[in-house]
Amino acid sequence: MGLVLLSVALLALLVWPAQAVAAQDPDVLCGACRALMDEVEYDVTKAQQKKTKVGSFRINPDGTQEQRKMPLAHSEAFLADLLDGVCERMNDYKLEEDPVTKKKAFKRFAPRKGDKIYKEFKKFYFYSDAYRPLKFACEAIIEEHEDEISSLIAQEAHHLADKLCSEKADLCETSANQIEL
Repeated sequence: MGLVLLSVALLALLVWPAQAVAAQDPDVLCGACRALMDEVEYDVTKAQQKKTKVGSFRINPDGTQEQRKMPLAHSEAFLADLLDGVCERMNDYKLEEDPVTKKKAFKRFAPRKGDKIYKEFKKFYFYSDAYRPLKFACEAIIEEHEDEISSLIAQEAHHLADKLCSEKADLCETSANQIEL
């Protein structure tokens, strides 16, 4: 019994600091929100051309099924899969400080899957605990604002990062010159 409690306590000590930092630091929350929406917008744009069949498994009296095609990006299954795995890509971002304004922002440094350099890039293994607070913040944002994210995608809204991070979730300050990811 004592060994189990000790194991749980050690696990809590390892996980808690990253979550606490992510929960308290507005730069991390804003950066995670912007990185999250950048990844979501990229995947939704990529899936816009694809269609999926939706309908019921119910068979009509004449032996046919009612099915229709809709954009893949609007299907619940696509959105659920997207939101389940998007936070794993937070290690593709790094924290940079603007030399002039001294503002911190997360910027993507890794190529996306399908880019020419991607195969060469993936030969190298990058892992750092530095991205853990970003990942935890990303997961917290999805947990808290999943309905708003789905709603923005269904509305085919543009500038998803501004709409969610500044307007709906109020995680980022609104400014005219937002830093692009």
